[in-house]
Amino acid sequence: MLKSLMIASTGMEAQKLSIDVIANNLANVNTTGFKKSVADFEDLIYEDMSAPGAYSSDKTQMPTGIQIGLGVKPAAVEKMFQQGDLVHTGNSLDLAIQGDGLFQVTMPDGSIAYTRAGAFKLDNNGDIVNSDGYPIQPAITIPTNTTQISIGYDGKVSVVQAGSTTPVDVGQIQLAKFTNEGGLQALGNGLFTNTGSSGDPILADPSQDGMGTVQQGYVEMSNVNVVQEMVNMIASERAYEIDSKAVQASDEMWQMANNMKAGA
Repeated sequence: MLKSLMIASTGMEAQKLSIDVIANNLANVNTTGFKKSVADFEDLIYEDMSAPGAYSSDKTQMPTGIQIGLGVKPAAVEKMFQQGDLVHTGNSLDLAIQGDGLFQVTMPDGSIAYTRAGAFKLDNNGDIVNSDGYPIQPAITIPTNTTQISIGYDGKVSVVQAGSTTPVDVGQIQLAKFTNEGGLQALGNGLFTNTGSSGDPILADPSQDGMGTVQQGYVEMSNVNVVQEMVNMIASERAYEIDSKAVQASDEMWQMANNMKAGA
């Protein structure tokens, strides 16, 4: 009976991980640029009590055999990069990507991180930075006497300065995309870094080479579907409950076997 206890326990652990992932998705339902996660599972190795195709006589073979599975294990927790809803804010430095691509920001250690959270601001030097103060890459500085900031679909940044009506180009936003976005490593704060699984970044201007366009005055919200997450939560909860019933049934059967031995 011990085997069934261990098998059912792996199922309970798997559903616990599933609930953890769902809870994090729901906690970030209103987080700008958040990308939901999905847990994947795979079955463990099998104990071959009788291998399929084994000979049952000199002239016959067993058509199926007897294989006992040993449970389940987590295989991956993958980020899903589907587009979130765009919400209009009217803020000239709020930017959303319609389509593929991620913004680039420079981390304090000089490395580059990637994000879909486009709620940008100006620091005390006039540099465009994210909410943590990390400057956008390539760096863009807005002159102090700017009265209007315009950012085109193609990522070109222009300003109108005091005493003038002529726009002046001050920078170009560049986007990055990856062959395998699911291979990016999440850093928190809406940031990702590339790994060997994601591949190196492919850089291009917005609307070029398959990149999405930049939407000024919008932010991209979380791509979490609350209804779907609630359905997933119910399914995981019921699966956990069924696994716990299997543990209980195994325990009762083990107890009966022990009582028979004691009675003998």
